[in-house]
Amino acid sequence: MRHPLSRLLIGAAAIAAAASSLAVTAASGASPHTYKVKYLTLSMAAPYKPSPPPGATDDYHCSLINPNVTQSSYIVSSNFSPGVFTTEVHHAILFLIPPSWAAAAEAANKGGKGWTCFGETILQGQQLEMPGTATPTGQPTWLTAWAPGHNKNVYPAGTGMVFPKGSLVVLQIHYNTLAGDVPVASTLTLGTVPAAARLKPLSLDLFPAPPDVPCLASWSTKANPNPLCTRANALKYLAQRFGQQAVDFVNGLEYICGRNVANPPAGDTTSCTWRNHRRAEIVALGAHMHLTGVSFEMWLNPGAHQKVLLDVKNFNFDFQRGYAMKPWIQIQAGDRVKISCTFNPVIHDVNPALRNAPRRFVTWGDGSSDEMCLGLVFTVPG
Repeated sequence: MRHPLSRLLIGAAAIAAAASSLAVTAASGASPHTYKVKYLTLSMAAPYKPSPPPGATDDYHCSLINPNVTQSSYIVSSNFSPGVFTTEVHHAILFLIPPSWAAAAEAANKGGKGWTCFGETILQGQQLEMPGTATPTGQPTWLTAWAPGHNKNVYPAGTGMVFPKGSLVVLQIHYNTLAGDVPVASTLTLGTVPAAARLKPLSLDLFPAPPDVPCLASWSTKANPNPLCTRANALKYLAQRFGQQAVDFVNGLEYICGRNVANPPAGDTTSCTWRNHRRAEIVALGAHMHLTGVSFEMWLNPGAHQKVLLDVKNFNFDFQRGYAMKPWIQIQAGDRVKISCTFNPVIHDVNPALRNAPRRFVTWGDGSSDEMCLGLVFTVPG
């Protein structure tokens, strides 16, 4: 069964490959073998100037890259450089495009200049399965992601993202022009080893919860009412910026999380519980919120015998990071994963990146002044 999370989810690129002095050791047959890491640096052919739609300050831009991968491999590390004007770049995600999707990707590429892709999957018709299920063959998957403060991402020893030969990649970058709209040139460097290394293949599952953060009392008074402080009007504002599909996603997520879609509970904290659908081992975790997020928690099998997977007491958007699990944690089909996020709307009045954004009731949204509550769970077959 598929669900609305399917939506949540550089022109011509200059490709440079170089052998690394680093190495990955993996078991192959009776004796271990060491493989040198090769680096693929994917560079934008030209700086991109963010161009949000009228009335918005966010631009999601997708660029198609052919890395000319002639041999299947594993990605073992990634290092995204947003460019000189880093405050404009909100996040970046690299998607794998298998050969069966190459034609659709080329059609979307609009003369090599890329395409707008906020509020939608990177390619029309692409969908991701529910958390805890394998992504079907022939559908794009996340290869790696970057958010402020993340810097170089090295996957746990003995693991890697499968990178089939002949694959294309799509780099999705979210720009926010509240900090400026100067053209930005970004690069991404991938560390790879041959498929012969026989690493444990990584999968990424996404576990969201729907924010419903009301206005502060001072934002809407009898003397000076603020129409955007009603959830209904805030959703209309969301649709103006990103289309009706953005509202449909919000309502779909409310429904999946067992809430009243027309009148979900509002507050500074939100949560949602998901059911896992396969046996695996959790090797790393991540937490993602936007600028008013202050704390994040994740539990396995919430209740009397729950296990705390992640507890981020002082979330900072500018210093996001991944968390390696030591030891790895076994998760079974039928296990439940609960996430919870807490937001502080006061930050809206003090953060320079938000001061020019309208004060309003805040829901899930693709803009930097909207919010998200998202747990990222990296697993290998258990």
